[in-house]
This record gives sequence, C-alpha cells and structure tokens, in this order.
Amino acid sequence: MEQIRTLTQLLEYAQKVGPRKISVALAEDAEVLEAVENARKNRIADAFLVGNATKLKAVAEEIGVDLGNYEVVDEQGGEAATALTAVKLVSEGKADIYMKGMIKTANFLRGLLNKEVGLRSGSLVSHTYFHEIDDRILFICDPAFNMYPDLNDKVKIVNNTVQLAHAFGVTCPKVAALAAVEVVNPDMPATLEAAAISQMSRRGQIKGCVVDGPFALDNAISEESAKHKGVTGEVAGRADILLVPNIDAGNMLAKAMVYFAKLKTAGLVLGAKAPVILTSRSDSAETKLYSIASAVALAAHLGK
Repeated sequence: MEQIRTLTQLLEYAQKVGPRKISVALAEDAEVLEAVENARKNRIADAFLVGNATKLKAVAEEIGVDLGNYEVVDEQGGEAATALTAVKLVSEGKADIYMKGMIKTANFLRGLLNKEVGLRSGSLVSHTYFHEIDDRILFICDPAFNMYPDLNDKVKIVNNTVQLAHAFGVTCPKVAALAAVEVVNPDMPATLEAAAISQMSRRGQIKGCVVDGPFALDNAISEESAKHKGVTGEVAGRADILLVPNIDAGNMLAKAMVYFAKLKTAGLVLGAKAPVILTSRSDSAETKLYSIASAVALAAHLGK
C-alpha cells in the first residue's frame, strides 16, 4: 500500500478495507453518534450501540440518526456493566473495534483490561495521538496512558506505535526519542534513556523502524534546525514518530498542536488484542471519525 500522508487519505483507505464493526460503550452522545453515522455512510464501519436504549433513542432523534441502521444493545446496569457488555462483543469476535462513548475513561479501561472478557494481549497498552503535518502523519507516543514509562516500557510503546505506522504504509518509521536537549546529559534521565533506546535500535533489538536520540523537538522535525545544530543521522529533522519522555511532555505537545496550530488530529489505544478508540469528550465528531478510520486501518493490518 502507499503511505498515508493525510487524514483525508486515511478515510479513503479505510473505505477500501472497511467496513469493520465497532462496539461503542455508552453510545448516547451526539458527537459519538455523529462520528459513527459518518463512518457508516462512508462505508468505513458499522456499529453495535451499547447503552440505555431510551436515552440513545432520544439523542438519535435529536440529531436525525436512524437507529434502524444499527444493532442497539440495551444495557441499563451502569457504566461498569456497559463496558463489559461492549468489550465482550469484541473478545467474542462479533465486533472488531472497542470504542469509548459517554462512559468515564476509568470504567472503559476496566472493561478493556477485564481478565475474563477484556482485550489483554500480555503486552503493554499505550496511546498515540497522530497529526496531519506538512507532507506526512506525525505520531506522538505516549501522551495519554503511561505516565512515567521506564526504558522497558518505552521500547514497548515504540513497538506499538511502529505497528500503527506500518498500518499507515510507513514501511520503516523514523522514531525520535525526545528530551529537552539533543546531547546526552547524565543529570537528565530522559537523555540517558533516549541514548539507550537508540543503541538498542542500532543493535537490532527493536525491529521495523529506526530509533535515534536524544533529540530536542526542533531538530527532530526540522531538517534546517538539525543542520544548524550539527545533528546528523537518518532520523534528524525527519521523524515520523516522537517518543516523549513522559505523559506531561506528550500531553502538552499533542494538545498544543490542536489548540495552537489547529492541526487535524486523532488518537488510538494500542497493544490490546483489537484496536481501541479512546477519545476525549471534548474531541470533535471529525476527530472521532478519523480515530475510527485509524482503527479500521489497524484492524485490516492485523488481519481482524
């Protein structure tokens, strides 16, 4: 497949490999329903809508969505029960993708990690935001899930994100391990871990990508900045994936791109047995649609 470089191309690709089936936990939210309806109309995805059927009907009528096009699963036992019902549809193979609706994140994740019916894979679960920037998609990991990952966690986060990049047609993603500076400083742990993970990549311990670091943000994404600072290498100025040192840096970076630069964005939870869509309640219907499309692309890559 050709490399997906814009979110419009992502929608087009999802149409080719879709539709896949989503299980939406607590679906009675206008923007969630709007995104799911757009995905259905564009032949990207169909859906189980799990939640209070009465409330769901009221929201659907308000925004003009015909529930006859969906399989509604009436679950009125509270958020915990709704999460288990929704995730079970995925673990049983009836749906391909697990998606958060109006449910609280903690309850949604408890369903995901449930030992009996959840989607544990034995690997670390992580999150990535990705943005359309210049002539490519830029992935940021992990801005929302793992708070202060150690070196071993960061390797797993890279592996998860590289798999998604492969699903987007990026055959050998360039991964920049970020810190505040581009030199190794023993007093700055982020630079030491960036250097270690870079060396692991050189020795073939991390597959399917090229990892280098430490990089400051400017010389990770700007070839001009990298040249000016004398930072060389295959990744310098051309990163596809930004590995952040912790959730503070990642979350602020990702949200700055949305609110300051006004970039189009979407997000996905990785490392589970199936793609997982965990969007914020403040995310637009457009962001949720892009997230659905990315989950469909990943499901196709995984052979789901």
